[in-house]
Amino acid sequence: MHTEYEVRVLDINKDNLIKKLEELGATKIADFEYKRRVFNFNPPTDNKWIRLRTDGNKTTLTIKKLESLEIDGTKEMEIEVSSFEETNNILEELGYKAHTYQQNKRTRYVLNDVELDIDTWPYIPTYLEIEGKSEKAVEDMIKLLEVDKSKVTSIDVQGVFKEFYKIDIKEAPIVSFDVPLDKKYYLK
Repeated sequence: MHTEYEVRVLDINKDNLIKKLEELGATKIADFEYKRRVFNFNPPTDNKWIRLRTDGNKTTLTIKKLESLEIDGTKEMEIEVSSFEETNNILEELGYKAHTYQQNKRTRYVLNDVELDIDTWPYIPTYLEIEGKSEKAVEDMIKLLEVDKSKVTSIDVQGVFKEFYKIDIKEAPIVSFDVPLDKKYYLK
C-alpha cells in the first residue's frame, strides 16, 4: 500500500489562500466536483474501507486504511476504472453495498511538487489539504504558507467531520450540497 503524507488546515479563507498561492507561483490544476460511494469491507474491518470516486472525467477505486492519526497514517491502493456506475454495479454484484454517497468540490494547486487541495464539503467550512511525497515536504509547505498550526490536523475527512464539527458522516447515507443533513447525524 502507498503511504499518504497529508494534513488538513481547517476553516481557511479561500480567497486569501488562493491569492497567496498565486503570489507564490503555485500552478492551478483544475476545479473538480467529486462524487463518491464508500463501501465497508465484507465482513466490515475497522479503519479500512473502499472508495469509488469520480470527477466526471477520471474515476478511481481505492482501498483506504487508516493506521494512525499521524501525517503518514493513511495507506491506500488505487486503480483507475473506466466507469463509476459500472464499477459500482460490479461491487454490488460482489456483495458490497455503499453505505454512503458523498459530494465535495475541490480546487487543486501544485507548488514545489506538493498538492494543495482547497476542499469544500457540505455542512462544514472549507479547508485546505496539503499532500506531499514526504513528511518534510508537507511540513515545509506549512511553513511556506505561514499556516496557523492550531488549525492543522492529520485526521481523515470522517474524523474532521466528527471531531471538529460533531457530524457523523460515516453513518449518513447522503452527504450532498443538494440535501440537508438529517439532525440525527449531528452528535450531541
